Amino acid sequence: MLVHRFPFHVFHRVLRYSTKPLSIVSHINSSSHQRKNKHTQQQRQPTSMVTTLVVATTSDPASINPANALLAMPSWQPGPLFQDDMKSFVNEGVRVLLHGKSIVVEDDLDKRWEEITGEVVDEVIFFSKHTAVSNKPALTVHPIGVPHLREGDVPPQGGKPGWAALPNPRMGPWLRHLRKLAQSHNLVPEFEITLEATHHGPLTNKPTMFLEIGSTEDYWKRQDAAQVMAQLVWDGLGLGGGTDLGNWSRENEKKKVLLGIGGGHYAPRHMDVVLKDDVWVGHLLSGYSLPMEDINQSKGQTNVEIGGTWRESIKAAYEATKSAFPGGEIIAHLDHKSFKGWQRNAITGFLAEQNIKIGKANNFIEN
Repeated sequence: MLVHRFPFHVFHRVLRYSTKPLSIVSHINSSSHQRKNKHTQQQRQPTSMVTTLVVATTSDPASINPANALLAMPSWQPGPLFQDDMKSFVNEGVRVLLHGKSIVVEDDLDKRWEEITGEVVDEVIFFSKHTAVSNKPALTVHPIGVPHLREGDVPPQGGKPGWAALPNPRMGPWLRHLRKLAQSHNLVPEFEITLEATHHGPLTNKPTMFLEIGSTEDYWKRQDAAQVMAQLVWDGLGLGGGTDLGNWSRENEKKKVLLGIGGGHYAPRHMDVVLKDDVWVGHLLSGYSLPMEDINQSKGQTNVEIGGTWRESIKAAYEATKSAFPGGEIIAHLDHKSFKGWQRNAITGFLAEQNIKIGKANNFIEN
């Protein structure tokens, strides 16, 4: 059933610079109340369909606005009843799930969806706001996890200590497509298009990424930014009839995967590599995710155990990346200038012990 059609060229003109929220969800939802019948109950029967779960929260304009823009595109239908305080919508193999809580607190949505619907979740994508001290406008893509936290630490934004989610293999190809979309919608150079380092929750079990709009309330409400994020998901998942982007199972032959180690939150050295065509990216560990205790290392002493959870963080990020990219060659890419000499030596030594290859930028470019 075709729920809603809206000519894209008209839709874009309406959204340009607008901050007025869309009401597409209520339109689709109203039809769901008219469909509490045998067909709806058939939808709830367990199936073996492999699905993508796209999650948004109504409490965040940078989350619900892209979700509404996505739902304004053709062929969405009311989805199965998941739980009373959530709504779902379906389109081919994609499920949009809306809830009203913080985006980082609803743990195990993928597992819970599988248990209730019988469908198999292949990946999870979250819409969210981005905050930054600089307040600069940005559209970001990033993996999630808090692998550097110790047991007993309380994660400030979800997740659990020592955990790194499986990074979604689509991140690299989608970042490059996001850049093209933002340019075509005249959001560049106003908005920065960037990766972010691995951080926050919620807990997930399948390959996951966050798509964020930043960095202040005015930008969170920008409908042109929401439309670009929605178009990214529409194109990236092949909902418009094209080929989906970043399908690792289809495109993984002899592919190398970047594991970013070091640098700032926006991973500029790693970004330079990932923006190249055909580069895949897994976890990105910034300096704050590599806590290293300086036990007289800076004074020239050697053979001293370096404390901190940096080893555990690297290992968790590597294992998660390896699991998310079966058959891929995971290569560590270091932001060398972000480390002191003793830190760099410790990290390269540990990577060698773990048989993790270290590569430079040209190692990721296919010949």
